Amino acid sequence: MRIFDWLRKTAPAPASAQARESIWSTHVRDRGLSAGDSFQEALMRIAAQRPKIAGAPGTAMDDWGSGIALKAQLAPGNIPESLLMWYASQGFIGYQVCAILAQHWLIDKVCTVPARDAIRKGYSITSFDGEDLDENVIKMLNRYDRAMRVRWHLEQFVRMGRIFGIRIALFRVESTDPEYYYKPFNIDGVTPGSYKGIVQVDPYWTAPLLDGAAAAQPDSPHFYEPTWWIINGQRYHRSHLVIYRHSEPADLLKPQYLYGGVPVPQRIMERVYAAERTANEAPQLAMTKRLNVWLTDMSKFVAQGEVAIERLNWWAQMRDNYGVKLGDKEGDEFQQFETSLADLDAVIMTQYQIVCSAANVPSTKLLGTQPKGFNATGEYEEASYHEDLESIQAHDLTPLLERHHLLCMKSYIEPKFPGMRGVEITVQWQPLDAPTAEERAQVNLVKAQTGQALVASGAITSEDEHNRIARDPDAGYPELGDYEEPPPDQDVGSENDPAGSNA
Repeated sequence: MRIFDWLRKTAPAPASAQARESIWSTHVRDRGLSAGDSFQEALMRIAAQRPKIAGAPGTAMDDWGSGIALKAQLAPGNIPESLLMWYASQGFIGYQVCAILAQHWLIDKVCTVPARDAIRKGYSITSFDGEDLDENVIKMLNRYDRAMRVRWHLEQFVRMGRIFGIRIALFRVESTDPEYYYKPFNIDGVTPGSYKGIVQVDPYWTAPLLDGAAAAQPDSPHFYEPTWWIINGQRYHRSHLVIYRHSEPADLLKPQYLYGGVPVPQRIMERVYAAERTANEAPQLAMTKRLNVWLTDMSKFVAQGEVAIERLNWWAQMRDNYGVKLGDKEGDEFQQFETSLADLDAVIMTQYQIVCSAANVPSTKLLGTQPKGFNATGEYEEASYHEDLESIQAHDLTPLLERHHLLCMKSYIEPKFPGMRGVEITVQWQPLDAPTAEERAQVNLVKAQTGQALVASGAITSEDEHNRIARDPDAGYPELGDYEEPPPDQDVGSENDPAGSNA
């Protein structure tokens, strides 16, 4: 019998051993994917999740229930099946689960921060050909932007799109044509005053609908792109919508993702859990880092029975730094082992940095701290982050704004300003990395030193440098104006100065 076996009851052995449940994706066998599951069976499970394509004649080309098996082209080859099954076990988690995961503070942050940063600096409205627009037209467009909460829609378009992997923006137009949304978008169908703003719909309120070409013709330009989206029982043609997709998957997996993108929560959920578990270890280690060992005569201790247990519990209550430990000077021996907490903060922060890396958000922005363990300053991460934000602006937000302004022009601007008919409107985003006052002063100093050297060498004149300063918006002299030649001095004795003729 082992020591203290008499203190605890012996639990009966289980009748049959069961596989241990695990929340980690690396434990594939513990998640119901045994080694007997083949890769072909995994593909069949993916194919079974393909939604029914209503209204499409025949079957789609990936209908693996037919005689032609596309799966035959997807043999695992030389990849170890256990490794391949680990990747195959990771699939779409569903929109409801994405919404639940987005309640977590870190997941919500990685979805919200890029959306807010992308629109923080704002944009300016300009014509597509670069010509100046009427100031009254710009003011009117800005007024409708505020009235229709365009900045809020831009933020939610990206934020919810990252949460669900897809976001659908619908433009409300009160048309007299009952099939206005069913037919492809036609700007001539927009009447004065009919545009009422933007509506965004969560994906679990929508259903994709493909026609024959979209479902079964790979040479179609809109293959595997839903022709209509059913919202509240009404069909909306894809040309009426602006759709955000985050990391759009390949055609093979598009039906599994309901023709959306890969959600950010699905990608980072395991890493967020690991980071939070690691952070929770810190207070537990701080409370239990000291291991006290009491060496005594175990035969006498066991012989005392309940008295020994009471004495042990009393000793445990006195083992913190505020209590006093008592023991037999000759018969007892005490030892204390310390668990080192050095670099624990680096271990914790590294786990959070992996989350930030998977979400394409720098840890300096998301966590407000310098990177740990990577020997980095954060400058490169910020520059790379700005590149990602510029991509969001160009590929996701600009199409939404251009469609909104197109409808505003047709519905409100052209009836009041007939000269604006046919003018195409676009937006120019403000720079994300604006220089500070100190950086701007240093740039102006370098410009001044360069101008001084050029004037001294005779390459330019002082008048040229004057004009450069006057035209530089960052120089700080907007009222200086261009240099003007002074009028020539009048000759003495000229006809304008007859009094000096005899001088």
